[in-house]
Amino acid sequence: MSISKRDFLISAAATGGALMLGRAATFAQASARVIDAHSHWYPQEFVDLIRREGEAAGARLGTNERGSVTFNASGIGAVFGPQYIDLESRIKSMQETGIRTQVLSLMAPMVHWAPPAFGLKLSQAYNDAASAAHLKYPDRFVALAMVPMQAPDLAVQELERASKLPGLRGVMMPTGILGKNLDEKSFFPVYAKCEELGWPIFTHPVAPFGRERLDKYYLINLLGNPVEIGLAAYSLILGGVMDAFPKLEVFLPRAGGNAPWGIMRLDRTVERMPHLAQAKRPATVYLKRFYYDCIIESPEVVLSLIKLVGADRVMFGTDYPSPMRDLVRPTDFIQNLDLPQADRDAILGGNAARAFRL
Repeated sequence: MSISKRDFLISAAATGGALMLGRAATFAQASARVIDAHSHWYPQEFVDLIRREGEAAGARLGTNERGSVTFNASGIGAVFGPQYIDLESRIKSMQETGIRTQVLSLMAPMVHWAPPAFGLKLSQAYNDAASAAHLKYPDRFVALAMVPMQAPDLAVQELERASKLPGLRGVMMPTGILGKNLDEKSFFPVYAKCEELGWPIFTHPVAPFGRERLDKYYLINLLGNPVEIGLAAYSLILGGVMDAFPKLEVFLPRAGGNAPWGIMRLDRTVERMPHLAQAKRPATVYLKRFYYDCIIESPEVVLSLIKLVGADRVMFGTDYPSPMRDLVRPTDFIQNLDLPQADRDAILGGNAARAFRL
């Protein structure tokens, strides 16, 4: 059977249009449920405040060849590039990749490097700007509050204030604060307030310890950050934090770092040396108390994590705008997992909607 050039072109156009409509329909359907639980943002107000007052607080500031502000203090480095600041380009990327909502959070340097009063001022600048972003784009953005953990009394004070701001749904926290692990009793009032508010804590690496051995080969990110996440998780377990605050939710990035994969050895160690732990139950029990994201680039690892903790504890994240993320179809990683569709839907959005009350 022959076909004319005209008929062929009409058919091709129709087929292409159908494919485009199908993709748009898929994204439209996904946009109602896909939530990126792990994305980072620097408000311009936060950057401007550091530019104005950061050096007086002990930071070293500069400008790189692209015109972005560079930061270094207490071994914490950061570059405030435009891709981390601009919301309009972020929304465009979300539309292109089928992501409906992002949970915004501050990344390095956060605020704990600063003197307490300036740490509070930085936290307030971030929280106010994050709430404003939500009010401008209520369907697109919610955010995790920043608080000055170097001064727990001020942190509780800012939690009280931030809890009244529209769009804030949890707390961003470094995996360690000025050389202290997260089980320090001085931090307990902050955890108590988070539990009272029903706010999850997202604990994220800022400056991994032992960095003098991690500078080569990008090991500071490849190995240092996963160890930091595990250190935070094990401190919360062994230090009795998860028992003291039974309703506290904690979110661990990168599939929990190294925390899930050494948990049986941790159980055996505590069994042989019970004096090491204040936890009331085996460590494996606490794994299901954490939320995890899927930023690990391995379907096998994510499926193993789901076997350990359940699909209801895993959330979709991109680490936007990190250049390491999938730039084109980030949700395909989850859609291609050998799981029931209900589990994939939960990971793509349902679990984050529950955790962050979306």
